[in-house]
Amino acid sequence: MSKLIVITGVSRGLGLAMTQGFAAKGHTVLGCARSVESITELRKQFDSPHAFETVDVSDEVQVQAWASRLLNEYPPPDLLINNAAIINALAPLWEVPSEDFSTLIDINIKGVANVIRHVVPAMLAKRHGIIVNLSSGWGRSTSPNVASYCASKWAIEGLTRALAQELPPGMVAIPLSPGIVHTEMLEICYGDDAANFTALKDWTVKAIPFLLNLKPEQNGQPLTVPN
Repeated sequence: MSKLIVITGVSRGLGLAMTQGFAAKGHTVLGCARSVESITELRKQFDSPHAFETVDVSDEVQVQAWASRLLNEYPPPDLLINNAAIINALAPLWEVPSEDFSTLIDINIKGVANVIRHVVPAMLAKRHGIIVNLSSGWGRSTSPNVASYCASKWAIEGLTRALAQELPPGMVAIPLSPGIVHTEMLEICYGDDAANFTALKDWTVKAIPFLLNLKPEQNGQPLTVPN
């Protein structure tokens, strides 16, 4: 059965891979990203009923307008994936500029809250749907020079597990670590060594069915995409 899936951060990396993977299996993807160029390319690649818009999730006004348009044209999503996130340049916390730190927090934490605030009420009205907030291994552990990213992903873990306790029976919220996947973001952290980790195409083969088979009894569980 075809599902309606909303994904943030679809311009590259995991978001783009999930968009392509879900669409290839016949599901409808409604996505957003900040990059105008990437959204233009996605619109060329995927026709209706898929839909893609340029949205900065850290801007609540933009998120509210986007969500309103989606919910006027489509039913509430079966699956909402909050994927949009950034990482700062590697540095000790005291060397991360205040503006860079704030931008990361605005996207990685507030962006997730903004999307939940404006999409989830429609899902609640139907008492149906799964919310997946992308976490990280660094949402459950720490490393030097990525303190701001760790802080944001630890926040996502707590936010999601609390959200899970607020949902009615049958609905699901899960903090999901994708595992270590070779993306542009990983290259920022590991440089050339990023190529030694799971390729996006291999990750997608396991991640797509894993996401499509999430169950109500997994509500609130911190999960990781299988290797």
